[in-house]
Amino acid sequence: MGGAVVDDGPTGVPAPDGGWGWAVLFGCFVITGFSYAFPKAVSVFFKELIREFGIGYSDTAWISSILLAMLYGTGPLCSVCVNRFGCRPVMLVGGLFASLGMVAASFCSSIIQIYLTTGVLTGLGLALNFQPSLIMLNRYFSKRRPLANGLAAAGSPVFLCALSPLGQLLQDHYGWRGGFLILGGLLLNCCVCAALMRPLELLRAPGAEPGPRRPVRRLLDFSVFRDRGFVIYALAASIMVLGLFVPPVFVVSYAKDMGTPDTQAAFLLTVLGFIDIFARPTAGLITGLRQVRPYSVYLFSFAMFFNSVADLGGSTATDYGGLVVFCVFFGISYGMVGALQFEVLMAIVGTQKFSSAIGLVLLLEAVAVLIGPPSGGKLLDATHVYQYVFILAGAEVLCSSLVLLLGNVFCRGKGPSEPQASEAATAKEELNQPPADGPVDAREVECFLKGELEKNGEATLNPETSV
Repeated sequence: MGGAVVDDGPTGVPAPDGGWGWAVLFGCFVITGFSYAFPKAVSVFFKELIREFGIGYSDTAWISSILLAMLYGTGPLCSVCVNRFGCRPVMLVGGLFASLGMVAASFCSSIIQIYLTTGVLTGLGLALNFQPSLIMLNRYFSKRRPLANGLAAAGSPVFLCALSPLGQLLQDHYGWRGGFLILGGLLLNCCVCAALMRPLELLRAPGAEPGPRRPVRRLLDFSVFRDRGFVIYALAASIMVLGLFVPPVFVVSYAKDMGTPDTQAAFLLTVLGFIDIFARPTAGLITGLRQVRPYSVYLFSFAMFFNSVADLGGSTATDYGGLVVFCVFFGISYGMVGALQFEVLMAIVGTQKFSSAIGLVLLLEAVAVLIGPPSGGKLLDATHVYQYVFILAGAEVLCSSLVLLLGNVFCRGKGPSEPQASEAATAKEELNQPPADGPVDAREVECFLKGELEKNGEATLNPETSV
């Protein structure tokens, strides 16, 4: 199955690391905010939906679950669309779908219809925006990519802090139908962000042949599974997602079970989100340092380990103050994970295969994200002890940290010995250039993570070596 990438910059186009890239970063910030915050923000309308349709809380909770499932599970579909049509057209269509879903939901007369509109249609629209925005960010930033990823990831907590009170305000003044209608109009801003995703173009020297040929690639490149680094990352990320989202789901109920008033219990999420806002760009800034960036995979493993320790520490909390401390440390570690997860994936698979790699990773994570919180709920129903839920989440994230760390230590440099000719030639050409001062380049990070051998003083790039 072949197809040309419509707006994929030609091979060899250097990332500008600024300029129009800042506009792309702003668009990615907004898209990330909508994608991750929207499934949580619609929960403020659940009580009105319960009263309107005479259903239970578990029935309304499926709205957020379907939204998240569409965001993660349609990863391969997004990869195919991007590789066939390009990022900007896919995002424009996605913005229209996201808006249309919420507008249509405001006229629904049953919960099933809301599942199909808010859950499926809006979820698909957000997915068609989220993945292409990350791909464009990867194309525009190289030396400053960790910082760019951290700033873009900060959109999630910022929008969560804004959308939740906005949703409550809309519900109080216009009801859930009016609120859905206005939120649908707000989602049209995704189309504005899509318009910012201007494709990179190759600057030709005078006398050069016009119209350089773009490489033809598969619509979905499964060859990434031959890269041991990608397999290790995908396995670790899938295990991590099993426990990563569990503590924020249960921490408020945990506090209420201790006898904490509702307003104080809800404030815990505000503390977590506020810390997260600053943790993500800070983690990106630190990762971008020349001395740190080649070890980004180890820093990502440490972030997961830190998160697991926070979970296990939270299980020992006996009062509200203990839970506040837990939320502070969880917010720091959660922000680090959010800032590093896609930066590490970009470094492992490289720019050319990232569009396929992220789609396949999100598909694998979709299964885990549907299993994680429900499994914690079943454990809570069986034991009625919140500490066990936090211990389970911490153990799962700790396991993922060890998988990534040990896989990197034992598999690094043991990949196939024959590089692909085209990518090897590109790597040699770029590596022959004199090193520039300043932050370490993404190519250097990929070379380090893949652990290639030196031949005649030149590093040979092998896209199929391990982390």
